Amino acid sequence: MAATAATWRYRGDPQAEQPAVLVRFANGRLQRPGSVRFTVYRDKDRAHPRKKHRRILVSETERLSYVGNNFSSRLTNNLCRYFVGVLDKDSGQMDVYNAEIFNMQPLLSDNLIPDDTKDYQNKSYREKMELCIEAFGTSKQKRALNSRRMNAVGSDILNTAVTKAAANIIDAKGVTALIQDVTQDDTQNISVFLPPCNEDADKPENVYKFEDILSPAEYEALRVPAAVFVNITPEEITKKVDDRSHCSFVLEELKFLSADERSRDHKARCLWFLDTLIKFSHLKVIKKKHPMGPDCPLIISRKLMKNFTSLTYNGSVQNLVSASMKSKIIAYVIALALHINNFQIDLTVLQNDMKLQESRVMDVAKAMRLKISKAKGLPGLENDQSHKLGTLSLPLPVQKVSDNQRKRKKMN
Repeated sequence: MAATAATWRYRGDPQAEQPAVLVRFANGRLQRPGSVRFTVYRDKDRAHPRKKHRRILVSETERLSYVGNNFSSRLTNNLCRYFVGVLDKDSGQMDVYNAEIFNMQPLLSDNLIPDDTKDYQNKSYREKMELCIEAFGTSKQKRALNSRRMNAVGSDILNTAVTKAAANIIDAKGVTALIQDVTQDDTQNISVFLPPCNEDADKPENVYKFEDILSPAEYEALRVPAAVFVNITPEEITKKVDDRSHCSFVLEELKFLSADERSRDHKARCLWFLDTLIKFSHLKVIKKKHPMGPDCPLIISRKLMKNFTSLTYNGSVQNLVSASMKSKIIAYVIALALHINNFQIDLTVLQNDMKLQESRVMDVAKAMRLKISKAKGLPGLENDQSHKLGTLSLPLPVQKVSDNQRKRKKMN
């Protein structure tokens, strides 16, 4: 089969001073070219040698409008010339015409006015970032932005509601009555961390009942671990004092264990639990399943975790010995120590054992209705320090407002 030769002929512009139009869309290809409407705008200054060739091409689709021109250096390449050829297949003749290419850009808004730019410049950096996320952000960024805005709206609504409710309460009750309510609430908040108190008790041992500190099942579980105290010898006590393996209060009370087997066993169980409770107060975040070791009965471990820790979340749920829980431990240590030592205890010794400030222990002791007095420390236990004794006696003293509450009342 013989090869056919094709010839071409340059025709110039298809129409007078109007090259053929080539269109390229920046964000994809047209799926239905026939549905697009095109409009060409020419510069009115026909005498100017450059302006007379300027054209703006606008196209409209169902979703977006596009615009392009032939004079912007950003959208066109002035160093290139473009041609379009039309081939006649029958004759093999191709007519070549001048062409211009228009890079069509989507027109996101058709109502921009100069004032809009001023408003934009006045916006903060965060507001500008939010506008960028709205226009170009990922789905995850847009969800986070919507969530943040909803939280901000909810916070504003809550603050408005709280302010309005506070104003209504102040108008209804008055400032003086509110201050009295706050003082009463503080007293009730402290009592939440105290053992149950029986103000109508006829004997000191019934004010804070032993059963409210240790249940019968918990008391029975202490029999095995407390056996080491029941059978302890004076030599072993001296060694423990040197090793400081137990708190000072426990070591001192071990020197005065009764010869009576039943009384000795009871005191040994109480001392073992008190020592464990004080050691537990030194912990912060509980990470082990058995924080007090394998010798601690399971029922006692559960009691410590349930009654003397609070739950916190730091990547995972953890048990925390918080400040409020330490106050609760102080109260139960004082109550148990009162039962051990005939309802008079050296609060300074317990304070040193728990490594706390004196004011904190004194506040709890006063809340428990103890009478506070000064005394010299026990022999060998910081004799140079003036010790505070706490005594539980009947009738119970009237509960007084603490210094912190007085200061707050004066400030109000």
